[in-house]
Amino acid sequence: MRKHTRAALLCVAAALTLTACAAGKGGGGATSDAAAAPGKDDKLTLTVWSNYSDREYEEVTKALKTFTKKFPNIEIKHEGSQDDDKITAGIRSGNTPDVALSFTTDNIGQFCSSGAFQALKPYIDRDKVDLDQISPAVREYTEYKGNRCAMPMLTDVYAMYYNTGMLAEAGVTAPPKTLDELFEAAKKLTKKAPNGDIERAGYLPTMGFYANRPTILAPSFGAEWEKDGKSSLASSPGFTEMMTFQKKLVDFYGFDALERFRAGLGQEYSADHAFHQGKIAIMMDGEYRTAFLKAQAPQIKFGTAPFPTWKPADYGTAFTTGTIMGIPKGAKNPGAAWELIKHLSFDTDTIVDLSNAIKNVPSTKAAMESPKLQVDEQFKTFIDLAKSDKLKGNPVTPIGDAHIKAVTDFAVSYTSGKEADLAAGLKKVDQNIDDVDQNIDDAIAKSGK
Repeated sequence: MRKHTRAALLCVAAALTLTACAAGKGGGGATSDAAAAPGKDDKLTLTVWSNYSDREYEEVTKALKTFTKKFPNIEIKHEGSQDDDKITAGIRSGNTPDVALSFTTDNIGQFCSSGAFQALKPYIDRDKVDLDQISPAVREYTEYKGNRCAMPMLTDVYAMYYNTGMLAEAGVTAPPKTLDELFEAAKKLTKKAPNGDIERAGYLPTMGFYANRPTILAPSFGAEWEKDGKSSLASSPGFTEMMTFQKKLVDFYGFDALERFRAGLGQEYSADHAFHQGKIAIMMDGEYRTAFLKAQAPQIKFGTAPFPTWKPADYGTAFTTGTIMGIPKGAKNPGAAWELIKHLSFDTDTIVDLSNAIKNVPSTKAAMESPKLQVDEQFKTFIDLAKSDKLKGNPVTPIGDAHIKAVTDFAVSYTSGKEADLAAGLKKVDQNIDDVDQNIDDAIAKSGK
């Protein structure tokens, strides 16, 4: 756990040096003024970095190029396979894109607090942008402490997938809605060999595997990450319930048996994914899995539904995250970069076409209501959840995903039996997270930000 906190400090320390490293590079500083929009006849090239690849890269490139209908003399140069490490290194070296697309909403606190991504409020105020088109949960994960330094480009919403044939075979007449129902269904759906090896898992509880991540699961348990500026895992009944439920399932399977089973499962985004291969019957995943299943495993008959919740009144709660777009410090064309971000954020046809192409949830209310949006029975679950007032966003902190790694590591230790005292263990995780937060606050104060 401590090694994660050191890694987080190093990452944020690097981010805090961005102001000095990028000083003097065109259009760079955090400013109270919005850079002017390009003229319709201005000729320039906008460089966009993203981590997209293969088919999704091609589809996103198409979406980017719809911008040229408004600005025909602007060329878009889209460079894929650029993760957050490359984005940060580019800003520090002065080799900065005009627009950066990140898959890692966990890092929004770093991007905003360090100045790595420029503040967007001047542009939003100047252009009278209607942020109410975006759900509150999505707005929350694209800003930090009131500093909006990013906008969403589509969203991911997480829910339950279930193999309809397996449920029928096991006598499970409806997808589970409560955790007790999920536990009973998991037992009925599980198949074991005579030697105890797992042949099929009703529900795979291993924390950190596939979409079984603390952030994604937390809303189903009503778990609260923070209270009064401090980590609140130990005092949140939801985290205690989450860990208890995970351990109950791990104990049912046997930790060693689960580890042997998990070791033989395919990668998350490959055709060998365990759900594709019929090796798990129920799972948590994002809406994008509907496209993967139809392309890679058309033989699997599946349904989708909200994930079961601890409290029945919370049923219909879901976690959301997604791709974020920002103007990095040092961008050469910040005014044009904002126009591109605004286009991708609010142009309904562009959002809908991209959603249809890569099967992510649209990020605006108008796009979700568009008659052009392709919504089948399985995808409708995610659209309905995205419209719900029970949607929950990513916890935003200045320490990146260090708090998530700490919780994941503890969950593995607790469910494996290495950590016996749940309450004491959660308090230790709280203390570690608070220590890192304080170190970051001190570093930011020392930097003069």
